[in-house]
Amino acid sequence: MLDAPAATVPAIPPAPAPRVADTGLDRNGEALATMLAMLRRRRVAILACVIVLPALTAVAITRITPRYTATSAVLHEPYEYAARELQSILRADPTTDSVMTSQVEVIRGTAIAERVADRLKLGEMAEFNPHLRAPSPLRRLFARFRAPQAPASAEAVRRDVIQATQAAIQARVVKSSRVLEIGFSAARPDLAADGANLVAALFIEDQLQAKVAAVRRANEWLETRIADLRREVREADDRIAAYRASQGLVQGVQGGLDAERISRINADLLAARNELALAQGRAEAARGRSGTAAQAAVAPSVTPLRLRQEELGAQLQSMLTRLGPNHPSVLALQNQHAEAGRAVGGEAGRVAAATEAEQKAIRTRVASLEQALRDAQAQQGRSAQAQVPLGSMERDAEASRGLLQAMVERIQQTSQQTAIERPDTRIISRALVPVNPSFPRAPLLLAAALALGVLLGLLLAWLLELADSTVRSGDEARSALGLPCLALVPELSALQLGRMRVADYIAQRPLSPFSEQLRGLRAGLWIGLKRPKVIAITAARPDEGKTTVALALARSAALNGERVVALDCDVRQPGFGRLLGADAGLGLTDHLLGHASLEQVVRHDPASGMKFIAAGSAEVGSRALFASPAMAALLARLAEEHDLVLLDVPPAAAMADARVIAGLADTTLLLVRWHHTPRGVVRHALLLLEEAQAKVAGIALTRVDAKVHVRSGYADAEVYHPRYGGYFRE
Repeated sequence: MLDAPAATVPAIPPAPAPRVADTGLDRNGEALATMLAMLRRRRVAILACVIVLPALTAVAITRITPRYTATSAVLHEPYEYAARELQSILRADPTTDSVMTSQVEVIRGTAIAERVADRLKLGEMAEFNPHLRAPSPLRRLFARFRAPQAPASAEAVRRDVIQATQAAIQARVVKSSRVLEIGFSAARPDLAADGANLVAALFIEDQLQAKVAAVRRANEWLETRIADLRREVREADDRIAAYRASQGLVQGVQGGLDAERISRINADLLAARNELALAQGRAEAARGRSGTAAQAAVAPSVTPLRLRQEELGAQLQSMLTRLGPNHPSVLALQNQHAEAGRAVGGEAGRVAAATEAEQKAIRTRVASLEQALRDAQAQQGRSAQAQVPLGSMERDAEASRGLLQAMVERIQQTSQQTAIERPDTRIISRALVPVNPSFPRAPLLLAAALALGVLLGLLLAWLLELADSTVRSGDEARSALGLPCLALVPELSALQLGRMRVADYIAQRPLSPFSEQLRGLRAGLWIGLKRPKVIAITAARPDEGKTTVALALARSAALNGERVVALDCDVRQPGFGRLLGADAGLGLTDHLLGHASLEQVVRHDPASGMKFIAAGSAEVGSRALFASPAMAALLARLAEEHDLVLLDVPPAAAMADARVIAGLADTTLLLVRWHHTPRGVVRHALLLLEEAQAKVAGIALTRVDAKVHVRSGYADAEVYHPRYGGYFRE
């Protein structure tokens, strides 16, 4: 079975390079124009989102119960009692961001929410008690399919009320300050103001109670600690006294008893040693070793005797010079002088003996004191060893005594602090009854809905653009399929056609845009070094308008003076007989089977003068028939006798006949329905034609909606602009 001729069809020459340089500015402008064109094409989707979303928001706003929010402001000033004013001035500010954030969480905690719910009796309001609300229709519907549930317990109801109250409480820190804004939301404005003021009051009350409770606990702990310290001090004093008694450690007036005793002994020893030195001096003087003056001072009784002796000595010297040594007076005087000397010696000896006795007594006393000092020092050493544990006990007792004193002073301060304690927060602005609701904020919500609608519209337009895989312009055909778009054939409306058929429109309206596009299609097929005569017209799938375009193109060429013949090669769904009003009779298949001559199957179109051959009446295997030599011979004969041979070929994507016939033609025109046929289907059809070695000259977009396409923003939509209306006649 023969699918295509063996000869290789030359490929289409590449399009010449553009003469105009492509600059970055041009590309940017084209990108912007492309984006704007996309927005124009999808304006319906965008406008739908822009209109519908705000409309739904407005409807929802009218059905929402408004809520009011009242706000009070408090100033957080941490206060710490200080006994000394200077310490209070110099202390560092303990307020930090974490402290302020903690205060916000305290305000929003369940402890305050629970008391607010109790004082304002929020549990009796359906706004805060969901169990008092009537069930919604959706909930009633679900309740029919569920087993009956027991009523909620009081604990569950209270929990839900507290949670709803907690959700109504708002708190935030004013930026770069220590001010807290406390808000409360409710359906009633007065309730919102009462709630905000109550939350602020409870917050301050909790702070004061917490500080008073802390001071009370501190006082209780201090009292307990003071009692323990007093007991410890008494026990320490008792232990010290018992230890002193056991070790014989007696405390003196200015120190320990041993120290005082040693001090006294040292003083006595020093005095005794001084007395001993004096006694020794007197003894020396009494013996005359220290001179006459000293002896006279020590022994005054010797002085008269010594004076008598010296006087007698002087008389004796005088007599000796006058009388001689043997004179009786001299001898008598010598005896007196000797007697006076003996008297002086005896008196001096008596005084010396007394002084020596005194010196001996003093020496004995010194020795006794020295021994007593050694004994006292030994006793002091023993006492010092015993003082080591005593010192430790005394230090412990002193520490306990100092701590006791500090505790007593501290409890006096805390007792005063209880009387002057104040909270760390104070109200600086009470909440007023709000006038306007805080939710819903209609202008803000509508503006947000409008902005969201625009964004959703743009997103939807972008998604629709991505999801649209059809061919919508010649530029898309060139970029996606790599083939030139030769024409954009518009779809004729019922108003334009009137009672005419589409095939007759080109003959009746030769100056219409429809006719002009067909002439442009014919001109596009002639571009090249060798003008094709046999042209196969096919489509990717049915209902693309190929039969209408084939007949219209044939009539247009015939009206221009060309010798044209059109062949209906779609033998399974023939259309020439229906569109041209020709009765069923002999046709192409009859001629190829040899049942009729060429003259018998060729017919004439009176409206344009073209020739056409219908599909025929014989129903046979068309693929083998078109691949037969008879078909090739027929096309060769028709090409010799005519200027243009048009072949109406079945859809290429499904019928093998199309690939066989396209391989026999000089060139092939692929029709694509505008904004309808997916690009993947078109690529598949092109692939099948390439496998059949068919030379596809280009594509033509059919059934183009001119009004929609002119607003699409594509460059080739310019031809449908109203500014060109003077060039056409409908």
